[in-house]
Amino acid sequence: MNNTISIAIGADHAGFEYKNMLIDFLKEYSIKDFGTYSADSVDYPDFAHPVASAVEKAEFTIGILICGSANGVAITANKHQGIRAAICWNEELAELARSHNNANILCIPARFISPELARQICTKFISTAFEGGRHANRVNKISC
Repeated sequence: MNNTISIAIGADHAGFEYKNMLIDFLKEYSIKDFGTYSADSVDYPDFAHPVASAVEKAEFTIGILICGSANGVAITANKHQGIRAAICWNEELAELARSHNNANILCIPARFISPELARQICTKFISTAFEGGRHANRVNKISC
């Protein structure tokens, strides 16, 4: 098990299958599943807020949120002061979100990407470090 990275993960009904698939894929990491636990219709903020709070409190290194478009979970998570949630639908966006924006929550649009691409995006997000430097100045200006 990789003890240096811990992951908080959550999804609504549209992201339920991808969430379960990613939990299996990322089994080398310490992961907490914040739900949902079925494909029954639910409200995405009920899962996005607990994941964002856990990452914001540094209980987990990063978060992963999944819904149909990723918009709902990203909007919700970004209401938290210490969160930088990024919607990523390809590996390059995941890399830039981490390296330039120090994103700490990955938001995946389950209805628009394949399971294989979701796995690749997660791998890229987790393995990419924040570059700091000129990007740190910008990131430090985000919070209100």
